[in-house]
Amino acid sequence: MLTLLGITFVTLPFVIRAGTAGPWCYDSQDLKCGPSHWKDITASCGGENQSPINIDRRKTQRDKNLDEILFEGYDQAPPGRWRLLNDGHTVVMTLDGASAAEQINITKGGLGEKFRALQFHFHWGDLDRNGSEHMVDGRQYPMEMHLVHVNTKYKTTNEAKGHPNGLAVLSFLFKVSETDNTNYNTIIAGLKNISRADDYVDLASTFSLRNLLPSMASLSKYYRYKGSLTTPSCEEVVVWTVFEEEVPISKQQLNAFVNTIYFKNVGMTALKMANNFRPPQPLNRRKVYASRDATLSCSSSLASHLLLPLLWAFLVGHFSGPS
Repeated sequence: MLTLLGITFVTLPFVIRAGTAGPWCYDSQDLKCGPSHWKDITASCGGENQSPINIDRRKTQRDKNLDEILFEGYDQAPPGRWRLLNDGHTVVMTLDGASAAEQINITKGGLGEKFRALQFHFHWGDLDRNGSEHMVDGRQYPMEMHLVHVNTKYKTTNEAKGHPNGLAVLSFLFKVSETDNTNYNTIIAGLKNISRADDYVDLASTFSLRNLLPSMASLSKYYRYKGSLTTPSCEEVVVWTVFEEEVPISKQQLNAFVNTIYFKNVGMTALKMANNFRPPQPLNRRKVYASRDATLSCSSSLASHLLLPLLWAFLVGHFSGPS
């Protein structure tokens, strides 16, 4: 039993360890079952609207209807147990088992529906490489967290996966900071209890999801597009929201993921979990929209705003002769 900051982790009496290979993997495990082969495993992984993507802010389109998202229940620590799990591909915290998780929802922000929080999980690189799934202007980040929500108008998650607006995922990108992000201490401390695939621990008490996010004032800055799950079966049922503000985390905390967690075995050797990300997929005909407050890269209009005064001064000086 481990107690940290008033949060108690209880290791269950039995721990399941998987020794068989899954149907898919990441390149860091085996190139033969990595992302380039997923479409051979599940046809939908070769679809036209796949995720993740590179968000090129020069090509994003401002949508004034994308106002602030309303986070319901994010500032509360609901009763019940949340489960921290190594599913063989990532570290995931499942929220759906807690009765009060039904009160953790997102609305507004152009979503059009209410979505209930199900789980959050992470994608990361290794000690020398960044590992986010989404990129912004070609830049990859050290880590990415996905907060997965299901549309409340559907009775089950499986039913939701049959509709293009069935799921809403909030994506948060991370940056390396000089000091630890203490809001992640509970998760970091729990990693040592879930090092092997299918290991899990139940939290004796939960915490506020709000603590894991950037400042509320920054959450009105985001990018929106329609895409898919980033792991097989890659169903194209996700409304993606990628936030502009990055979450700080220390190098030591990032390294805890790389040094502690192991993949589900593909061969005979147990591999540390690293570079568990899918590369960016083609945008194809899709549009990426920027919220009201999101930053757009230097556009032609901005360039004109800066250059026209200089051009005018040049013309006046060039064509104006002495009086």
